[in-house]
Amino acid sequence: MNELKAVIQDVLNLSTEERATYMTQHGDVLLEDMLMNIGSPDEMLRDQAIYSLFMELLVSNQLLKDTMEQLVCKLATDDYLFYGIGTHMDDSVFTRSYAALWLAGLLRIDMMQSYLSEEAKEQLYNKAKQFLQREKDVRGYVDGKGWANAISHIADLLALMIRHDYFEVKYGVPILQGVQSVFWKGQVLVDDEEERLVEIASALIEVDFPEEVMVEWVEQVFDQLQLYLMQRGYTRDYFTARTMTLHFMKTLYFALKYKQKYPQ
Repeated sequence: MNELKAVIQDVLNLSTEERATYMTQHGDVLLEDMLMNIGSPDEMLRDQAIYSLFMELLVSNQLLKDTMEQLVCKLATDDYLFYGIGTHMDDSVFTRSYAALWLAGLLRIDMMQSYLSEEAKEQLYNKAKQFLQREKDVRGYVDGKGWANAISHIADLLALMIRHDYFEVKYGVPILQGVQSVFWKGQVLVDDEEERLVEIASALIEVDFPEEVMVEWVEQVFDQLQLYLMQRGYTRDYFTARTMTLHFMKTLYFALKYKQKYPQ
């Protein structure tokens, strides 16, 4: 761990030209080591070293298109984006969360350079649209380990996916169902996750997602609350879901007012 931190810090300290030479000579090995530790519980290694270097390589255009596509195909799998999915309160969340962060960076580059194959994009979309429904670990900051934030990070990725030219209406409904599932995960989220989730809805508005489908979805969200109340009464889960729903809907309301869209 300490050795990898030192190597990464040395690479970060190189000039752009020196880093390009290093990546040509040693990049494959370094990227493999970074991937192996993408979800390390060591915040200094995971976030300030590995993720910082990855973003530096992306923004300075020092990763080959083939390499970036290989990363997307590798990250959008059960070994990374869905690693340990369904578990709760263990360190696997960091792998899922940072896989989503890496994928967001890679997709943002594709929106400018269009390097991904149809197969790679299809794999990413089919995987990522399921994430919110399946994720059980909704922790934000974890003492001693830093930010987990899987819900926020996948929300950022989903919003980018919607704004990408590859997006089709068929992906919108399962993504919205995923957002709805977050309201029922048994915890009121306190790190402004509703802002990131509403960004998904904002992205749908920008790409002219059918208003009637969004209206129907909003009605279903409140219908689910009412049905639960009728069947089970005023339980803790009901009030948690109600609070989450109202936080989201209030934020969505002002987003719609600001954009002056979706009058229904």
